[in-house]
Amino acid sequence: MEDEVRKWMSKIEEVKKGSIDLSRDEDLSIALMNLISLEEHFFFTAMKTDNQKYLEMLKSVRELRKTLLAKIVTNPEGEEWCISKHLLAASMRLSEVGTKELSKGNSKEANFAFSSAFNLYSLFFAINLKMIDKEKLQHTEELKKESKIFSKFSEIIKKIVDCCKEW
Repeated sequence: MEDEVRKWMSKIEEVKKGSIDLSRDEDLSIALMNLISLEEHFFFTAMKTDNQKYLEMLKSVRELRKTLLAKIVTNPEGEEWCISKHLLAASMRLSEVGTKELSKGNSKEANFAFSSAFNLYSLFFAINLKMIDKEKLQHTEELKKESKIFSKFSEIIKKIVDCCKEW
């Protein structure tokens, strides 16, 4: 555990020194979420309308998403690429669920969805900043044991990811 904390602190120091531009990556990750969502919408629209032009648009958006995802997911190991994509997609969907629940006055459900979305978003950055051992993601029991660590990732991400910094 102490080794992991030292690694995190090392990453935070890199961010402070400017070697990692998390402001850019945060903006890019939100753009990626929306591109993934567009892919889904083009697919469903193509199926509902039986209009192939939507599949061509899906293909174009997918190519852009792949190009942009490669700016954050560098040198992926195993299924890290797909894990990253699905973490962003799930985070986006859960934030939308939270917004809908909030508008219905269900603050408890909204908070659960928002918290889950942010934990997934933080896990995306923890993986891509190489702050987590990917082996731990593959074992359900290990993942359960590490749930406290994931909430710590969220706390770290809250401190180091700030889209309002323009330095």
